[in-house]
Amino acid sequence: MSSEDAAGTLSHMPKAPDAIELRHLRSFVTVADELNFGRAAAKLHISQPAFSRQIRSLERLVGCDLLRRTTHQVELTVAGDALLERARRILGDVDEAVVATRSVGGELLARISKYWEPLGDPDPELPVLRDAYEELHAQFPPPPEVSVRPITAGGVSSLLLTPQEPADITVLYLHGGGYIAGSAFGYRSLAGALTAAANTTTLLPDYRLAPEHPFPAAVDDALRVYLWLLDGGTEPDRIAIVGDSVGAHLVMSTLTRLKQQQLPMPAATVMLCPGIDLHCHEEVAVSRQAQADTVSASQFRRRIVGDYLAGHPDDDPVVNPLLADLTGMPPMLVQASTGDPHLVDAHQLVDHAREHGVDVRLQLYPVETHNFHIFWSFLPEASDALQQAGQFIREEAGRSVARASSRSSA
Repeated sequence: MSSEDAAGTLSHMPKAPDAIELRHLRSFVTVADELNFGRAAAKLHISQPAFSRQIRSLERLVGCDLLRRTTHQVELTVAGDALLERARRILGDVDEAVVATRSVGGELLARISKYWEPLGDPDPELPVLRDAYEELHAQFPPPPEVSVRPITAGGVSSLLLTPQEPADITVLYLHGGGYIAGSAFGYRSLAGALTAAANTTTLLPDYRLAPEHPFPAAVDDALRVYLWLLDGGTEPDRIAIVGDSVGAHLVMSTLTRLKQQQLPMPAATVMLCPGIDLHCHEEVAVSRQAQADTVSASQFRRRIVGDYLAGHPDDDPVVNPLLADLTGMPPMLVQASTGDPHLVDAHQLVDHAREHGVDVRLQLYPVETHNFHIFWSFLPEASDALQQAGQFIREEAGRSVARASSRSSA
């Protein structure tokens, strides 16, 4: 803020010191109301010496006395009187903002809970579970700027999602659903949102599901689609593989297979709320609300061992990424929510990848549900996460292409 003085020169109002904190203003307003240091300190539940230090700090920062203290009373100075109402407005605005934010956050969490509710049966029949999962995703249409058309990739029925002017990068998106549910059609919304955020073409395969097609059917399908891209002339440096929930597990299985067969690696990988530990050996402690919201993830994973593995040893590195040698894997972005009961999976994957020299980043978002990216259309954290994922894909593909060009020119 500024004003012109009589001489026509511009004088600037001094900027408030950055060190002034809300607790300083709250202490000042409280003592101005009580006109007693002891009562004001008690009202704020802090010691009187600590309270006095806050007032002295505020006076030092503003550069003048705000209160007159005598043995028997406390009075406002002229400067204190000038600050009082303004400080009240500041604190009122901040308190109102916090209340509004909490209200919106609570409403969004309640809305998410309602979407998960149909999946709340602890032991649903498989057709019922699959229908409920499809109905959940069907409530969120794909972005209008992304076109969707069917395609067969390496013999695997798939969908091709394309923005209006895509960059020369292809995302292979492996959907979640616990290996027993989910479809390319159902995942048009989430994969479409990532397509728009990354501005890339996205290939979304309908890999085979268990129990009709147990391990390694899903891995075989994912590998066939990836090799189809390579055979069609897409350079691996221009491919990113993305998966959400158990789809991230399938990403790791596919990468392990690529390494075992000494095939070219993609430029980057992105894991959205990864479900890596199929046995659910560990779960983080989260709120009761979050546990209710994420019942679908838990019930999926309880069925995976029997339906997906079908007796296959779980010490196979293709099945257990935490036992795999990840040396040489591409740069990895892991995103998770702080309230996800399976947050430990993200931490374990990141730690294991770093131990093997992988360039891995972990991004955490303050949301109390598993697979929060599904709700990108109304959840700000989900929208932001997908933007970050899109940026990561573009940057890493660019670096990979540059490295390949440098190698070829050398």
